[in-house]
Amino acid sequence: MAIDFSLTPEQKTLQKVAREFSEDILKPVVRAADAEPDPQKGFQMIKPVYQKAYEMGFATGFLPKEYGGGGLTNVDVLIAVEEIGAIDPGFGCVLLVNGLALMPLVWYGSAAQKKKWLTEACNSPSKDYLAAWVVSEPAGTPGGTANFDHPNPKAGIQVTADLKNGEYVLNGRKYWPSNGAGWDMKGPDVSTVLVRTDRNKGGKDGLGAVLVPRGTPGVTYEPCIDKMGQRLNQNADIRFKDVRVPAENAFAVGNGDLIISKDFTWSGPVAGIAAVGTARAAYEYTLKWCKEYTAGGMDPIIYHQNVGYMLTNIAMKIEAMRYFCYKAGYYADLYDCENHSLGAMTKIYCGEVGMEVVYDCMRVMGVNSYDRRSHPLDKYLRDMMCFPIYDAGNMGMQRRKIWGVMADPDFNPRAFMDNEEIPFSKSMEGLGTVTTIPTAR
Repeated sequence: MAIDFSLTPEQKTLQKVAREFSEDILKPVVRAADAEPDPQKGFQMIKPVYQKAYEMGFATGFLPKEYGGGGLTNVDVLIAVEEIGAIDPGFGCVLLVNGLALMPLVWYGSAAQKKKWLTEACNSPSKDYLAAWVVSEPAGTPGGTANFDHPNPKAGIQVTADLKNGEYVLNGRKYWPSNGAGWDMKGPDVSTVLVRTDRNKGGKDGLGAVLVPRGTPGVTYEPCIDKMGQRLNQNADIRFKDVRVPAENAFAVGNGDLIISKDFTWSGPVAGIAAVGTARAAYEYTLKWCKEYTAGGMDPIIYHQNVGYMLTNIAMKIEAMRYFCYKAGYYADLYDCENHSLGAMTKIYCGEVGMEVVYDCMRVMGVNSYDRRSHPLDKYLRDMMCFPIYDAGNMGMQRRKIWGVMADPDFNPRAFMDNEEIPFSKSMEGLGTVTTIPTAR
């Protein structure tokens, strides 16, 4: 097969539809929702837009057709997400998290679980179905989830799920889950909660996933997190107190670590391409500005060499970001989303280079870019700042995952170039989790 970067007719149609949705339906609500001081009210303001996105298939397009999903390839998803990310990546994250919550069922769920939960997700009469990916936990000593695969059961995931009389009983607190409190602070339709199913085992053996449906007693919601950027995406603070869930709602018990690794692998290129969309929007706005603004001279600043060179670098970076994501998406389609290194690489690269792009756009525009009433650069920067630190974190899980793959004795450094399959295993997890503190002499 020849290397070809052109889109198929179907992909061009998908891109056009996603662009029109983003420009005509999403964009009109973004400014007010982003400016709303109450993050939950801001989230509720986008509900009609979400319902339209659901109706058009953007909320479930990544799920298999047999359950009512769109059956889109990974590359197809990237094409649509770039257009949404160019208008508001926070809204894109709301859609992405449906995937983070439900794709683990596609990979690890039983036939009965998939039929029940995926069919329900894809056929909502109200078109407002939300799923939450409930993994992150509050910072503490210990706390957080970056070291989810730590061998000590006292580290990593600390929300517990004890099996008693055919039920899992959940206790603990989660912090940061997107979509986690639902439209009305009473929860989403379903939450995929990563829990410690064995209190005596480390992260490679003691974790699992439990599906917690809306309305389950014992789940309470604190006020949502007030963030500096991507404000259209809700982030919850959730507490579990003796929450009882049928044992049949659990899956991948003992392999919750593999769910975490693969899920953030799947989402890596999606987050990466959303960063491409945000960077592209900043670049297109700045380019137009440079063709009109004179900075007190006689001609638009596009004709100054320094400006031209900086815009050239910006454009090159965006193209590199986009095609890196396409490569990772293509690889994911080849190997059932087992693109652990490439997926993480694209998420890291696009988030960090995207930050450079937006800041360089601000440098080109100068102090005028700091005027948030007249220009959108402040929002592009606030939104972009999230990409390197969310979705498993570039300095946490994502780089460590690549490191684990590369450290494997059988790793082929040309595997990425040759599109060679790299099977992921538990032996690749855990690097860097056990540290040594120097002792004073």
